[in-house]
Amino acid sequence: MNYSPSSTAKRRHRPALIVLVAVAAIACLALAWWQWGRYESSSGTGQNLGYALQWPAFAVAVVYAYRRFVVMEADPDAERRDRDEPTEIPEGILPDRPTKNDPSVSAILDAAPDDDLAEYNKYLAELDKHPKHD
Repeated sequence: MNYSPSSTAKRRHRPALIVLVAVAAIACLALAWWQWGRYESSSGTGQNLGYALQWPAFAVAVVYAYRRFVVMEADPDAERRDRDEPTEIPEGILPDRPTKNDPSVSAILDAAPDDDLAEYNKYLAELDKHPKHD
């Protein structure tokens, strides 16, 4: 067999990590089985049922996290390359920008000046002329 350095570098087996993932997943499934038994007992509650349904999701999460780790380790630059490409938004998803001809925009532009706002702006301008320094 011919093993090139590039092929062995890309494919790494980690027995300890695989065993850890398997043990964690099996432990989660065992805890689900135990919670299901508690739920079916005379003292079982809905909380036991919730945990019985939740533990398998944790087992799946452990396996998914390991798989994601292996994929990201195989190509560490893939995520950076994906982020560098701009995301195109399909035409028609976003609403059109308002123009000056829109009734809502023209109503804002043609609105009468607000006396309170003008007075407040004068007050701010006066404060700006005479800053207080402690």
